[in-house]
Amino acid sequence: MLWVKTLHIVFVVSWFAGLFYLPRLYVNLAQNPNEAVQACLLGMARRLYRFTTKLAVLAILFGLWLFLGFKLGQGQAWMHAKLLLVLVVIAYHLACGRLLKNFEAGRNTRSHRYYRWFNEAPVILLLVIVALVVVRPF
Repeated sequence: MLWVKTLHIVFVVSWFAGLFYLPRLYVNLAQNPNEAVQACLLGMARRLYRFTTKLAVLAILFGLWLFLGFKLGQGQAWMHAKLLLVLVVIAYHLACGRLLKNFEAGRNTRSHRYYRWFNEAPVILLLVIVALVVVRPF
């Protein structure tokens, strides 16, 4: 089980690395109207989203494997909160994909400031999830 936990942690860290960087590409896409730059950034974002999606699937699969061996009982509310936040991370990931499609179709309506704030969400989610797992406050 320790190997499964190790792989889960590695894939979660890798997934979040992609979630940290992808919105930064959106900031640059929203700021720079140059077609050549846009094409380059869209290519980078597209490849990163595809790769990050694979990492997400692996992180979730190894997490499910760990969860199957986990005994829910009294004092395990932290796990319920963690799982809820994992669903929020998945929704954030899917929202990144929707935003990418909007950029590809030339339908972005948001400013670079929006994407700067949007980029903070995975940092906060990761902080709270790690705190729940390590501290187990409830």
